[in-house]
Amino acid sequence: MSGIEVHQTVLANGLQLLGEVNRNNKSAALGFFVKTGSRDEAQKESGVSHFLEHMMFKGTAKRNALELTFQMGNIGAQSNAFTSEENTVYYASIIPRRFAEMQEILCDMLRPALDQQEFDTEKKVILEEIALYQDRPQFYMFEKALGDFFGAHPAGNSVLGSAESISAVTRDEMADYFKRRYSPSNMVLTASGNFDWQRFVADAEKYCSKWEDFRTERKLARRTPGKVAKIYKRKNVKQTHVLMLADGCGAQDEERFAMTVLSTIIGDSSGSRLYWELIDSGLADGAGSDSDEKDGVGCFMAYASTEPEKLDRVAEILRRIVSTPLEFSEGDLERARTKLCARIVLSGELPLGRLMALGNEWNYNRRIHSLREVMERIKSVSRTDIENAVKRYPLRDWSEFRLVPE
Repeated sequence: MSGIEVHQTVLANGLQLLGEVNRNNKSAALGFFVKTGSRDEAQKESGVSHFLEHMMFKGTAKRNALELTFQMGNIGAQSNAFTSEENTVYYASIIPRRFAEMQEILCDMLRPALDQQEFDTEKKVILEEIALYQDRPQFYMFEKALGDFFGAHPAGNSVLGSAESISAVTRDEMADYFKRRYSPSNMVLTASGNFDWQRFVADAEKYCSKWEDFRTERKLARRTPGKVAKIYKRKNVKQTHVLMLADGCGAQDEERFAMTVLSTIIGDSSGSRLYWELIDSGLADGAGSDSDEKDGVGCFMAYASTEPEKLDRVAEILRRIVSTPLEFSEGDLERARTKLCARIVLSGELPLGRLMALGNEWNYNRRIHSLREVMERIKSVSRTDIENAVKRYPLRDWSEFRLVPE
């Protein structure tokens, strides 16, 4: 795109650097994308990736936790982090003249002190977070259902872990996990927006070149096919929930664009098949579908929540719609492509949106893609493309999960 410079290089220790410079932006964003998450954990260390993410903000050899918080606030940084099944991301948005300062702080953070006292204190925070999320019906069902759907496959591992696994994990076990997973060659440092690429590279060399590289890998087995049916019961649940899951495409599959368009046709928040039959009709208060593409594996999901007496009727409609994925018109297809392109543009206008797109695409496919390229891929999706995607991923063998009051 005009006015945008795209760069990439790699340090001697394997740390990949990516940059998309846009001098027209009024801000910049940068972040580390570490290719590690709950699917890379042993069963006994469940939740350690997310716990470690918290500890990155709790001090380094150079700064304690208070100093990290104060210094990032002092330069106006909007910083945060998140952990998923497959990635842990540390990022910040910043004004251009403070970019170099934020880069130094972020690089320092990626070498955590893992102080024992901070570890003990933060463990209590994580346990409270687990309890909080377990009290949220929708989160509880999705976590349980994905675990049951993927079975022995690690893609279904819990991101938060359990109260038992977090209570048992030690500071030394966390340090061991860090030494196994946080290799420079297993992460990418990405920047976007208004920043100086040459300075970015020089500073990365200055702060990160002494990080020791080591080999780390991830197993990419496909999920073993099979249908699952489960009913979960919880006290004090007012609404009922139903979730349907089927095998879907992975993040490396060409079919991912067609399946994303299809999920928008079926279950977008407005104007979709699920919207008109379940939301607009008043049968359900929430409904949607998504193509969840992971590393080497994926699933297609459809969901609805409703009053207990309507659950069977809602589940019947949900099952009928997802079992007839090709029942859509050319108008439905065009509206879905338009909505997706609009969202891509709105997200891509901000450096943080481009940062997330660049870092995630590199971790999955080792390539840099432009905003225009993604839009063209979405706009070119045809009915034939969707038909071919559904031939590979038939969306027939649906697993069904329900959450009902105890």
